[in-house]
Amino acid sequence: MRKSPLFGAVLLIVLCLSFAAKVEARRGRKRIIVAHRGASAYLPEHTLEAKALAYGMNPDYIEQDVALTKDAVPIVIHDHYLDTVTNVAKLYPKRKRKDGRYYAIDFKLSEIKRLRAFERIDLKTGKAVYPQRFPLKHKLPFRIPTLEEEIQLIQGLNASTGNNVGMYVELKAPWFHRKEGKNIAKAVMKVLRKYGYDKPSAKIYVQCFDPKCLRYLRYFLGVKLKLVQLVANNDWNETPGVDYDKMLTATGIKKVARYADGLGPWIPQLFSKNKKGKIKITKVVKRAHAEGLEVHPYTARADSLPKNVKSQTELFRILFHRIGVDGVFTDFPDKGVNFLKYNRRRRR
Repeated sequence: MRKSPLFGAVLLIVLCLSFAAKVEARRGRKRIIVAHRGASAYLPEHTLEAKALAYGMNPDYIEQDVALTKDAVPIVIHDHYLDTVTNVAKLYPKRKRKDGRYYAIDFKLSEIKRLRAFERIDLKTGKAVYPQRFPLKHKLPFRIPTLEEEIQLIQGLNASTGNNVGMYVELKAPWFHRKEGKNIAKAVMKVLRKYGYDKPSAKIYVQCFDPKCLRYLRYFLGVKLKLVQLVANNDWNETPGVDYDKMLTATGIKKVARYADGLGPWIPQLFSKNKKGKIKITKVVKRAHAEGLEVHPYTARADSLPKNVKSQTELFRILFHRIGVDGVFTDFPDKGVNFLKYNRRRRR
């Protein structure tokens, strides 16, 4: 059946209004600081202690990377591996796979709760990736939390302080979990709904490197939360079959805007700076904003700065003022919060 010209005109108007509303919403949002893995520059990443410390620094959001256990419990850990941040090799030496790695999905929650968490190490050297951070020699009983425990911590602190710090959840390696027979998207959404994170107004973002998973959340599960498409370097092999370089083209970003509300690029994908101080800015943020997407790049680290950038303050200045991002992930949430406070005062 042929559609009338009026139908086409109405459809065009609806699409234009939807796009305009999306762009206007972006313009009205304040810039945000996301505590990357908590206050991970000061305490072992993703521990409840690191999240409590981050909360005290008053960021807008605190990040939760989520993987599943053998009994399908969502836990907060950056990788779906255990060996770089826990003593799993010492406690369970025979549980590694053929590739020599220890996978969270091979352990029940009760087993994972026995592990001691510590500062991230390089498996080849056994030394801390960031040597100036929390000392490995201190054997404190840090543990891996469940997603539910972390929600209770943040909501509890929101209740007791009167603040409103949000959640920023990442689904780790959905393709790997699918291969292992588990649906990480459903498992995580079940927990989020239990605690009221199921409405567009909820202070939460859900991010993922896997566009298939994000489309599944949006269209199959009907998730109305703000979704963010993370963008990796192709060399990382983050998600099999996904070309992130293509995703950052004008056409690629248009496709992302069909199912997501934001884009999470790696900072080097946004700019480079030469020795003479000249900054070359890519078109990524401009393209994303043209499609009504928020842009929250990762990760600002004072102890691991981009080439020729002298300080984290300079990095924040480039990202927020020169490039115009909407938020930044940082291991140093206190520095990010202080930067925005100072710059807000200067604009008045």
